[in-house]
Amino acid sequence: MRRNPKRGSFNDLCKVCDHFFGEARQTSVSHRVYKTPWQGDPRVNIQNDKRMAKAYQVRQVLKAIERLTDLDGDKEEHDNVTK
Repeated sequence: MRRNPKRGSFNDLCKVCDHFFGEARQTSVSHRVYKTPWQGDPRVNIQNDKRMAKAYQVRQVLKAIERLTDLDGDKEEHDNVTK
């Protein structure tokens, strides 16, 4: 997905989002919205475009995953310091 966000399938993007963000809090035929531990951008709102993911949404998901892993790393670092 990182190498070519234009070629990702919507189903693959759904699986990635489900893994990192849990089950979508809102689903419809064309959209899925995922909850994040922060407000605002990057949002995780993906859209089915003829079974393909939209490239800008793939990039948003990748940014959100990066932010999520940064938050998890900060939490682990904090936990190690407080032990």
